[in-house]
Amino acid sequence: MKSSRNITVVGCHAEGEVGRVVTGGVLPPPGDSVFAMQQYLMNHDDGFRKFLLYEPRGGAFVHTNLIVPACDPAAEAGFIIMEPTDYPPMSGSNSMCVATVLLETGMVAMTEPETRMVLETPGGLIEVVAECRDGRCERVTTQNVPCYASHLDVAVEVEGLGTLSADIAYGGAFFVIVDAQALGFQLTRDEARECVEIGERIKAATVEQYPVVHPENPDIHTVTFTELTLPVVEEDGVKTGRNTVVVSPGKLDRSPCGTGTSARLAALHAKGEIGVGETYLSRSIIDTEFGASIVREQTIGQERGIVPNISGRAWITGITQMSLDPQDPFPEGYTLSDTWYRALD
Repeated sequence: MKSSRNITVVGCHAEGEVGRVVTGGVLPPPGDSVFAMQQYLMNHDDGFRKFLLYEPRGGAFVHTNLIVPACDPAAEAGFIIMEPTDYPPMSGSNSMCVATVLLETGMVAMTEPETRMVLETPGGLIEVVAECRDGRCERVTTQNVPCYASHLDVAVEVEGLGTLSADIAYGGAFFVIVDAQALGFQLTRDEARECVEIGERIKAATVEQYPVVHPENPDIHTVTFTELTLPVVEEDGVKTGRNTVVVSPGKLDRSPCGTGTSARLAALHAKGEIGVGETYLSRSIIDTEFGASIVREQTIGQERGIVPNISGRAWITGITQMSLDPQDPFPEGYTLSDTWYRALD
């Protein structure tokens, strides 16, 4: 078969959230940092993301990571996260998928019972500890980039919903965090579609009313996700919180969302509701779990924040060779509002 593009993709998911990993068939984009590489893709070759994520090769549920050489000498490798509408600076579930693929495919040498490595993301360096046995990566703990609460208990005016109380926090991307019960949700699977519809409205209102900019990188800005949460409770002596994160244009994160969990920890810590070293269990709408804790407090610019750990499992689901027939009329794919909530350009 004649093809104008052949890309090797390793399928993977972390606690239910799909995070495919591109391991071959594409040269790294130019740039002197992984963030600069990400910006190049976004501004000059966004068709590559659409080729991978849009139908017929992808879908609304797909995230994909491009492995690139690290620019920082402290890191073993880098990766760029591609989602249906943008390029997040960091993703916890995707970091678990990337680490699992790097180790189980032999791209990075596996050491049992524990492999330690540093990965460079667009949002900064992350430290990864992988628990390994019999050639498998059984659990990944990611020490995230520094996180902080930008706004606490602010009023967000949402048409049709009235005034909502929300926190806005950075966990590797900016989140607006809202009490799910105040909206009538218990975060069960049958509520998924309505959670998406409400979450997108809350996000749009927050973006308009509360501009946010990362204190150390002005190119990281704007609330990207809505996180709906249930109250934190104690289960077997461990603080536990159920949440779901709405990913534009309209689907729920199947995992407990690593960056969303980090953002929530930053807000809880800023309110004095969780301390350094305290264990936290984050649970998703499909009942998968991430373990979490605050490693230390850290200042980000002028903001007081934290560095959290997120821990979960990932599984490889297969290896695919994605190709493009030169006569295919949809080289960048397509979207429809039947499954994408709203069609994208």
